[in-house]
Amino acid sequence: MQLVGVLNAGSSSLKFSLYEPRDGTLAVVLQGQIGGIGTAPHFTARDGDGARVVDEGLAHVRSTGDALAHLFDWTAGQVGEAQFLAIGHRVVHGGPDFAAPVRIDDTVLAALDDLVPLAPLHQPHNLAPIRAIAARRPDVPQVACFDTAFHRGHPEVADRFAVPDELYRAGVRRYGFHGLSYEYVSGRLAELAPEAAAGRVVVAHLGSGASMCAIKAGHSIDSTMGFTALDSLPMGTRSGAIDPGVLLYLLTERGMDAKALEDFLYRDCGLKGLSGISNDMRDLEASEDPAAKRAIDYFVARIGRELGALSASLGGLDALVFTAGIGERSPSLRARVCRDAAWLGVALDDAANAAGGPRITTDGAAVSAWVIPTDEERMIARHTLRVLGFATAVEAA
Repeated sequence: MQLVGVLNAGSSSLKFSLYEPRDGTLAVVLQGQIGGIGTAPHFTARDGDGARVVDEGLAHVRSTGDALAHLFDWTAGQVGEAQFLAIGHRVVHGGPDFAAPVRIDDTVLAALDDLVPLAPLHQPHNLAPIRAIAARRPDVPQVACFDTAFHRGHPEVADRFAVPDELYRAGVRRYGFHGLSYEYVSGRLAELAPEAAAGRVVVAHLGSGASMCAIKAGHSIDSTMGFTALDSLPMGTRSGAIDPGVLLYLLTERGMDAKALEDFLYRDCGLKGLSGISNDMRDLEASEDPAAKRAIDYFVARIGRELGALSASLGGLDALVFTAGIGERSPSLRARVCRDAAWLGVALDDAANAAGGPRITTDGAAVSAWVIPTDEERMIARHTLRVLGFATAVEAA
């Protein structure tokens, strides 16, 4: 058996997928994650049929390195003598130079290290497994797939801040994120509704991290996220867009230093900060506390505002797509966003929305709306095989 592996490492979790290329498709062999790293680590995994094959605590796992070692040992017991063609990694930030997936070598890894200040909560965790695998299995090729790469074709005006040109040339620009998700969803929309996908589309990636992207004929032309993954919509614990004057106030009047400000913006804001209850939309939707309602109202209002702005960037709108955890699983939030977007031509089909789509607007709606589950891991597997020249093993996008 020949396999391609995918790793998506975060600060407290290690997600993985194993695929077997079969006749031009990618068949899932195993998928799962080790979550709660550093607190209460727990390992879950399912096979290609969706049956749970492991569900257990891992008291000995205290770091991403421990989690990776456990995953390697466990995987070897599951797939035996399987050959790994390659391992692909989600890397959040590719900076101005990495506009496409790339095979990893020492030079690439050093360049990605230099980008850690642009994604301090993501990049170090993305890179740690790369080093661990290189030490343990140097024979296995590794490929970095970037969340920023899908947005690299933006018009320059969409990537600029109103700062001196020297800063732009130094890399201070709008990058956009969630690109692997947007790329996958754009391809799925082309399968479901080719005419809509060929036109003007806004995709709303709504999860613990949240952003929106304007896509014209399959290409990103604008995004709500900017220099870092802090910008854009309010998120689970991240602030989203905020007046820079607020940051100056926190530094000068509230006595915060740079580290305290970073922790505050990444961990104490967003839905958690607005509600004072939870960063989880499910908790907020289940709560009767007025603060929970306030947080949801704010989230919906910001989505509507960004939808209008991105529609302006596109010169109109043909389709709206919801994806990621909240976008895929919250019919009530989708309904509110669609009703607020009636002025754009969105006409919600309540029954279709309650059923989860894929199309959730009426047949006669001027703008169609869709629910399309994202699959960043599959997108990474496709890119990994293509980069390494396994053309016959790659399924169509």
